[in-house]
Amino acid sequence: MDEIGNRLRLDRLRRHAPALQRLRSAIGQGLNRFAGPLDRLMSAANRRLPKGLYARSILIVVAPIVILQSVVAYVFMERHWERVTQRLSAAVTQDIAAIVEMIETYPQDERYSDLTRIAAESLGLTISVLPDSPLPATGRKPFFSLLDRALSRQITRQIKRPFWIDTVGNSDLVEIRIKLDGKVLRVFARRSQTYASNSHIFLVWMIGTSLVLIGIALAFLRNQIKPILTLAEAADGFGKGRQVPNFRLRGAREVRQAGRAFIDMRRRIERQIEQRTAMLSGVSHDLRTILTRFQLELALLGDNPDTRAMRTDIDEMTRMLEDYLAFAKGDAEEVSEPVDMPALLEQLAERARRIGKQVTVAFQGDAKIEVRPLAFRRCIDNLIGNAGKFGDRIEILANNQDNWLTIAIDDDGPGIDEHEREAVFKPFYRLDTARNVDDGGTGLGLSIARDIARNHGGDIALDTSPLGGLRAVLAIPA
Repeated sequence: MDEIGNRLRLDRLRRHAPALQRLRSAIGQGLNRFAGPLDRLMSAANRRLPKGLYARSILIVVAPIVILQSVVAYVFMERHWERVTQRLSAAVTQDIAAIVEMIETYPQDERYSDLTRIAAESLGLTISVLPDSPLPATGRKPFFSLLDRALSRQITRQIKRPFWIDTVGNSDLVEIRIKLDGKVLRVFARRSQTYASNSHIFLVWMIGTSLVLIGIALAFLRNQIKPILTLAEAADGFGKGRQVPNFRLRGAREVRQAGRAFIDMRRRIERQIEQRTAMLSGVSHDLRTILTRFQLELALLGDNPDTRAMRTDIDEMTRMLEDYLAFAKGDAEEVSEPVDMPALLEQLAERARRIGKQVTVAFQGDAKIEVRPLAFRRCIDNLIGNAGKFGDRIEILANNQDNWLTIAIDDDGPGIDEHEREAVFKPFYRLDTARNVDDGGTGLGLSIARDIARNHGGDIALDTSPLGGLRAVLAIPA
């Protein structure tokens, strides 16, 4: 029996499989149809949302309060304000309907003095019966007039006569005119009789308390986010070689934990730099001692073609050693300080002019830039020296604006192919075709320059120069 039941179930599944497949396909198509617009909507919302942590925190706090207050205000308007206004308007309309019934049913004196007295004493209404005349023209109604709408609805439902009302005046009275047979009934009622006029107090208190709560929340948010911004500034300053002596742990526990991790990381990096600097200084001292000994021995051998070649080799070894040590050391331990950038560029340009190069310098913006002086000087010197090796004309264009220092160095040399412009920044990489390599270079000049630029929070990019050669663009935050 179990086997027969399983076969029956399998048969039913086989029969319904095409329908299930079509249903799944239809659902998938429907989801795909809505997926595109939904993705575009989410992308548009993300583009318009604030990017800063403080702004997003404000949005997280303010948005629920605004939504909650809107819902509460809507429910209050719908359930309380409008209902009370309708009941008050219905009560006043019933009183007016009774007056109309009395005017039309019972004989009155010509001045309607008894009816006027009863309306004033018992109903709180001021009435008068005017001669027959057309009703005033209906004025322009406000967009949101709860009293006008409620009172008009009640008069139409209970009295069923032509009428005119004035509810938009600045006085505390509401005027109502109803056209009767051969006469016009004019009624003045207090606005408080027909309208829940004190309901705005609730809205004022609700909005006022919301503003106070939002202000308190913003003050607390600012105090909580300020330590995060301070931590970010300290990390950015330390990355650019600036001292951060006033940084201390503040804020919530998680922020303090992140700040403590930053302090520990800074100490480890400083200790590592000190150890590496000490080791490199020892290596440099030992190697320079050996090279000095070679130079003394060559000086004792006298001047001949063999010793001249050996002196050339020793000079090249010394230069290569200096480049290797400079690349490994990186000048990371140097402290940043303000530098007169136009004067620095002019000094480096004058060095290039002394070896026969045509160099022009142009600078715009604030002259004082905070950098690591020796490292930054080496960076620009490497770029100018690289341009001077392969070109005779050099143009240096510097601009300091929008908190960025940009220095473009152009030459009229052979340039570098576009596909190799990124590769030349690799250590020990040298071109054999585009630019001359018989200059004893080590292939570390651009590597050192980019390393220094990135330690300052910037970078170096290569492009085609208007002079026909290579353009090196150095950009760092000022």
